[in-house]
Amino acid sequence: MYLNCHSYYSLRYGTLSPEDLVKQALGLKTKTLVLTDINNSSAIFEFVKSCKENQIKPIVGIEFRKNNQYLYTGIAKNNEGFKELNSFLTEYNLAKEQLPAKAPEFKHCYIIYTFKQAKSLDLKNNELIGIRPQEVNQLLTSPLNKQQHKLVIWQPITFINKAGYELHCHLRAIDKNILLSMLKSDDLAPQTEWPVPQEKLLAAYINYPDIINNTQKLLDSCSFEFDFKSIKNKRVFTTSIEDDQRLLTKLAMDGLKYRYGSNNKVAEERVEKELQIIFNLGFSAYFLITWDIIRYSLSRGFYHVGRGSGANSVVAYCLKITDVDPIELDLYFERFLNPKRTSPPDFDIDYSWKERDEIQDYIFKRYGKEHTALLGATSTFKGKSTIRELGKVYGLPKEEIDQLVNHPEGEHHDSVAQKIFTIGNRMTDFPNLRTIHAGGILISEEPLSYYTALDLPPKGFPTIQWDMYIAEDIGFEKLDILSQRGIGHIKDCVDIVKQNQGITIDAHQVEMFKNDTTVKKLLQQGETNGCFYIESPAMRGLLKKLQCDNYISLVAASSIIRPGVARSGMMREYIQRFHNPNGFKYLHPVMKEQLEETYGVMVYQEDVLKVCHHFAGLDLADADVLRRAMSGKYRSKKEFQRIVDKFFTNCKEKGYPDSLTKEVWRQIESFAGYSFSKAHSASYAVESFQSLYLKAHYPKEFMVAVINNFGGFYHTSVYVNEARRWGAKIHPPCVNHSEYLTSIKGGDIYLGFIHIQNLERSIAQKISYERNQNGDYLDLQDFIERTGAGKEQLILLIRIGAFRFLNKTKPQLLWEVHLLLGTKKDILPECKPLFTPKPKNYTLPTLTQSRVEDAYDEIELLGFPVSLTLFELLQTKYKNPINAHQLQNNIGKRIKLIGQLVTIKYVRTIRKQQMHFATFFDEQGEFFDTTHFPDSLKAYPFKGHGMYLILGKIVEEFGFPSIEVEKMEKLPIVSDPRNN
Repeated sequence: MYLNCHSYYSLRYGTLSPEDLVKQALGLKTKTLVLTDINNSSAIFEFVKSCKENQIKPIVGIEFRKNNQYLYTGIAKNNEGFKELNSFLTEYNLAKEQLPAKAPEFKHCYIIYTFKQAKSLDLKNNELIGIRPQEVNQLLTSPLNKQQHKLVIWQPITFINKAGYELHCHLRAIDKNILLSMLKSDDLAPQTEWPVPQEKLLAAYINYPDIINNTQKLLDSCSFEFDFKSIKNKRVFTTSIEDDQRLLTKLAMDGLKYRYGSNNKVAEERVEKELQIIFNLGFSAYFLITWDIIRYSLSRGFYHVGRGSGANSVVAYCLKITDVDPIELDLYFERFLNPKRTSPPDFDIDYSWKERDEIQDYIFKRYGKEHTALLGATSTFKGKSTIRELGKVYGLPKEEIDQLVNHPEGEHHDSVAQKIFTIGNRMTDFPNLRTIHAGGILISEEPLSYYTALDLPPKGFPTIQWDMYIAEDIGFEKLDILSQRGIGHIKDCVDIVKQNQGITIDAHQVEMFKNDTTVKKLLQQGETNGCFYIESPAMRGLLKKLQCDNYISLVAASSIIRPGVARSGMMREYIQRFHNPNGFKYLHPVMKEQLEETYGVMVYQEDVLKVCHHFAGLDLADADVLRRAMSGKYRSKKEFQRIVDKFFTNCKEKGYPDSLTKEVWRQIESFAGYSFSKAHSASYAVESFQSLYLKAHYPKEFMVAVINNFGGFYHTSVYVNEARRWGAKIHPPCVNHSEYLTSIKGGDIYLGFIHIQNLERSIAQKISYERNQNGDYLDLQDFIERTGAGKEQLILLIRIGAFRFLNKTKPQLLWEVHLLLGTKKDILPECKPLFTPKPKNYTLPTLTQSRVEDAYDEIELLGFPVSLTLFELLQTKYKNPINAHQLQNNIGKRIKLIGQLVTIKYVRTIRKQQMHFATFFDEQGEFFDTTHFPDSLKAYPFKGHGMYLILGKIVEEFGFPSIEVEKMEKLPIVSDPRNN
């Protein structure tokens, strides 16, 4: 009898999870329940699953609203009806149009209007009127009294009690972005929308038995059946499953020769074994679709990196989906596919941030808009952000909200604060907004409207209304098409080297890069600034501590650096065991047997599987669920707890001491959530080697590519410093040499116009375009006439020194601009005079400009100086007694050193005290690292970016030197002469 139930997926409106609704149905002793969330179908499958588990018949639908105004509710008679409702909502979502006030003709759905709307409606056969218990008495005088065959019971459910209504009110205030006290009745659900007991509900309609019968007939005529186990991805790539298998075999065997030559029996047997499992599990189309995307991107000259569990597959390697050789790395095959697995392995394909949209566009056009969509995600109410939202609806000033956020356990919270925390706790983990998954795409066999309605976010591609957990639960496997800056700078560097030196580089000759002595040397020395994934201070330190000079070690380092290993103390343990492989004892013989390659330390996700399987006796399917749950990729807490219990029970049955079991579990628990699969680490290591090779042999071009791709670990100024370290001469932007992006000519790097703050993009791009079309600019007047630059833009260019080729001072040029333009409006370049008048010569007083003024202009407009370094701008004349590269020779000595702050890592000690790790560079641009323990940090805190004089002791850990800071003071630079 409950035709209009809202879950909390009726965003910022509903207060009950789908499971809570089903629990309410059990309490009401009803055998049928209808879920109709507002303008979405996100919760349908959670709802259906919970209903089936509790022997309740699920019926599904959607409530349609326009700006919170109720329009009508659609209830699906069957799966086709659900498709109709989703298709209808999708049509208007994608067109960004308002829903119509009257529902269209549906073949497989009921449409229900409210009693208040009934007067102005001409009802179709499938259209009904919902009448609330409170409205029944109005039937006596209503024309609808003669149309009782069109009436049904209407008792919406949005909350379960007064506390639920209160929560609903807070959600509505957040949604409307207004004070709680300003809510109107139209903003809220009526207070009667709670689960009225069925006997009491029916009693309200006792004089109208036809209404009760109509409602029951509606419920009896509706059903929704769903197979959660079958694969929903596109099942056939060619014309049949058999043809798919033949094509995949052909492609794999061709790739086998390309990757391994003609007589590699080990690889051949592995390919045949994998193909058989792929065929048996029905994953041929999934592999072929991924291959098709890679084939297209290669035809366009796009670089990619293939990752994910699919990278454990030799077939994927042969299809060029990945560049990781699973045989070389002895990758754990069961991590890729095991016979108990029902979903395909996941492929994560990384592209340059500049090219990903084109790949996505191809996928949508290749596989069709009805079958292709981006995967959605759900942003939930969490912690501090929830407190801020609630603080606003109570009208608290920002200072008070900050106080609540920063001190949630304060002793003197007033009643308002206490209410905020109470409501905040109740709405924790409620869905808040529908968003987009980082890169997931679904390609379906049946039209996606059988499963969901689609949204159209600003991204511009249709997007599923549910997340990856639902996708997996109902039988979809996503394909991740991701973007990253690392691939961009590799491709750009290759192009820049070709342009600057005329040398063609094949960036895919990874085997050659792995054996390059110069590359190995850079890796061992931690000379990795700008290199993908291995440039952070922590990673540079790890590489030095491990004396890493080869691919296999880098693969391990790429996973060891992850937070879980460090947090559990196992990263340090790994380094110690690496340096002293005979000086430790394995926790258990199984650890030696399974983890000898990594000295008994779980380094990869596969290691978690191995330990769970071989040590605790979990089967591989359960072990994989455990791993995925810890990685946040599996949402069933009940299933997770079952496997955890099984882990401990099995260990007890095997006779392990509790202390051993707990220690193994501690390592698994702290590690699994952050670890990489070995294939993933290997994929990253390949990309790192590509970056290293380019930096080793073409360092200047490489740094230009890094600068132009932004998004690295460090600020642009650090990469400019690195380019200078490697011998480049750095120039500020110049209208006759610079491009929109940073460029290189020989050994000279010209910073791009993109870096000048407040310079309009149109002018920045026009400068180089016009110059390349019609030659260098002759003078200021020529530049103005050809670009149409206005006074403000010209002043920015003059101040950054972009007209220095004229050999005039900045003050002279500024005077000239004012004399040329005066109060004139901007000149349109297309309106050039027929004859260019000769510029007038003016006699100006002698005007000077110092290098210090230039440096301050650069700091203001670029964010860093170019004409001078900050070391040259220091007021002190103190010179460092040693440089950063000499620290290793002075271990144990106290030293006073000046450094320019690069970055700070903020950490807390076990006692929850603040301590910092920092990175600086010296006058030669060489990096050095510092440790700031709580006492030192409290006495000598950081005071923002700039120059610091550091006093401390040089210490060493596994061959990596750093400074333990005792005292530190920020140093002043010379004052800004422009203010004089």
